[in-house]
Amino acid sequence: MRMINNLKGARPPKVITDLRHLVKSGAENFGDKTLYFYKDVNGEQAEYSYERLYNEINYIGTAFHKLGISDKNVAVSGDTHPLYIATYIAVVAGNGCIVPIDRDISLEATVDFLRLAECQAYAYTKAQREKAEKIAELMPEMKYFIPLEPDGDSVFSEKVISVEQILEMGKEALEGGYLDYVNTELEMEKMSALLFTSGTTGTSKGVMLSHKNLAAATNASVLSMSYDDRNTFVSVLPPHHSYEMTCGHLAIMDLGAQIFINDSLKHVMKNFQSFKPNALMLVPLFLETMHKRIWEEVRKKGLEKQLRALMKLNSAMLAVRIDARSKLFSKVTSAFGGNIKSIVCGGAPLSPDLIRDFYAFGITVLEGYGITECAPLVAVNSPGKVKFHSVGTPVKGCQVKIDKTEGEETGEILVKGDNVMIGYYKNPEATAEAFTEDGWFRTGDIGYMDEDGYIFITGRKKNVIILSNGKNVFPEELEEHLSAVPCILETVVLTRENDLGEQTITAIVVPNMDLFRDSTKDDIYAEIKNAVNNINKTLPSFKQIRKIEVRYEPFERTTSKKIQRFKVN
Repeated sequence: MRMINNLKGARPPKVITDLRHLVKSGAENFGDKTLYFYKDVNGEQAEYSYERLYNEINYIGTAFHKLGISDKNVAVSGDTHPLYIATYIAVVAGNGCIVPIDRDISLEATVDFLRLAECQAYAYTKAQREKAEKIAELMPEMKYFIPLEPDGDSVFSEKVISVEQILEMGKEALEGGYLDYVNTELEMEKMSALLFTSGTTGTSKGVMLSHKNLAAATNASVLSMSYDDRNTFVSVLPPHHSYEMTCGHLAIMDLGAQIFINDSLKHVMKNFQSFKPNALMLVPLFLETMHKRIWEEVRKKGLEKQLRALMKLNSAMLAVRIDARSKLFSKVTSAFGGNIKSIVCGGAPLSPDLIRDFYAFGITVLEGYGITECAPLVAVNSPGKVKFHSVGTPVKGCQVKIDKTEGEETGEILVKGDNVMIGYYKNPEATAEAFTEDGWFRTGDIGYMDEDGYIFITGRKKNVIILSNGKNVFPEELEEHLSAVPCILETVVLTRENDLGEQTITAIVVPNMDLFRDSTKDDIYAEIKNAVNNINKTLPSFKQIRKIEVRYEPFERTTSKKIQRFKVN
């Protein structure tokens, strides 16, 4: 595998004006340097350069212009692939609107979104081929179907036009002097991306992001980090997710860094070891799984005491500015390729113990905060300035304040900046509710800011448990305590009504069966109850967990790995 890893002369991130500027300057600065390493349709290793991305975006955009859809709504769905990213940018850079569709939602939901968005074309990777054929039957109004990967059985309709044909059409037109697309004057304020939030509330809204939103969020991402063109990443999150697209692709292009596209969640650890990335962008579930796997392996080998002793020694050495972590913990970090130095993580609270452990191993975890409506980045911890429990300080160009009543310590987090959405698609009522009278976006998250400007999130406004005594309990706080228990794999905290009609704080727990292979259900319940009792001793009485329910099936999650709370009963 060919990797370019310049040790000298790394370029600082540039501030882009738009996505066209992003890819053009990337081609000029990095040329044939590999941007993407990926597996092609035959499972063979392939590479995709900065220059090729720029050229193929122009080919796709020019072809779309000739087909009359460059300024229309175009959907894209499927697995991460260079041509998925190229299609996304080509549409945005032609004043069209890209509509990324979650690859895992049902056919019915996909058709509903496509109809609501009035999409003119549907581009898809090979895994979505059968769904595309069914969409063609259900949506005669769709003009084009564009398979983004070679597929011998892809022509199921006269409306199918392969990406190879698209690229050839665009190239031929450009070389013949057809410059309408590349000379298009960009409209930075119009809707350029329409993202449907399947979310965890059971309802979906169409978030309208402008080209300005995408550019602002890309700039904020790169200016908040200390990454450059020497960095190597692995892409593991779905591409329709705003965090993955903005921070995991657009921002990395701006750096001139390199990305290995993970081909399957089953292969993610193997791919870490093969590609040896030095940085990652993840959601908490991945990080928590990695953390638990480390300690499970250590305990299996009977080495927990030795590792704890090494961590204590390491802490003393760091206090006198001696950093030997790469040697002391090489066997731990080798499971992830051995080169990872930092991980940016957002989407749900992280345990401070997890962050401390990874730091001890030589990996800095930078917890951040984002929301789709903010394209998505709002805040992040910066290298060397990490505060435990905090999601960091607001990123450049983004203002944050707390809407709290007098005497309250916490309140709703409000955001203003060029990264904030236009509104909700065809939903003026929801848009009006989402903003204050003076234009601040209401995130729905509850938290506070300290004297240094660090944001601390205490819960979701919609999830808050209001007890009969008027006390507020945020389930996320209790779930954080529970998730730190080794025998608990995942949990949701809610309320149940007891025999007296009173609301009782209840923890629904999925046990970590790797630790209970020879245990009865009674044994499992007893150990979990003991762990909960120990947690309760640290909590005020009104926050204590009074009931435990053990379930043996994992919770349903969104493709961004958030538990779908509304489906828990």
